[in-house]
Amino acid sequence: MSLKLQTIICSTRPGRKGPSVAEWFNSHANEQGGFESELVDLADFNLPVFDEPNHPRMQKYEHAHTKAWSESVARADAYVFVIPEYNYCPPPSFVNALNYLYNEWNYKPCGFVSYGGVSGGLRSAQNAKQLVTTLKMMPMVEGVMVQMPWEHMDDAGKFQPAQPHSESATVMLEEMAKWAQALKAMR
Repeated sequence: MSLKLQTIICSTRPGRKGPSVAEWFNSHANEQGGFESELVDLADFNLPVFDEPNHPRMQKYEHAHTKAWSESVARADAYVFVIPEYNYCPPPSFVNALNYLYNEWNYKPCGFVSYGGVSGGLRSAQNAKQLVTTLKMMPMVEGVMVQMPWEHMDDAGKFQPAQPHSESATVMLEEMAKWAQALKAMR
């Protein structure tokens, strides 16, 4: 059975660059062959600010949006968060999506494809790594950083990776596959 990866678009704002970057990464992951990767867009779940009356650890979800999000997250063995940087931090949509669930995230590796201005979203990814460890996820040291993604879009708005993007993605995916296989025993 192949390992399942979710490439998650974390920005939900109109005009975002995340979908284009995520589509490239998801294709790259499927071509590499270590994972069967699925593209997931947080915007499709329309999660309000956390609104469940019970703690996520209990998994007594009352709302349809939470149940759908739980089913999606539970399907994967690993995650890659395609994450912008907002004020040196990950977007609120990412933090909120993490907070909705607990057990579904446990003992799974995750990686980050960060994007933004000159920093390439690195500060956002570093902050996000601290958050995911609380959910018992294993963040990869390796990552993909995209500086000024708008400069890598073709006329149709499709992300055109440079060599460092593709090389970083390959290295991160190779490492994630090792962790995903090893952590399967813990789940």
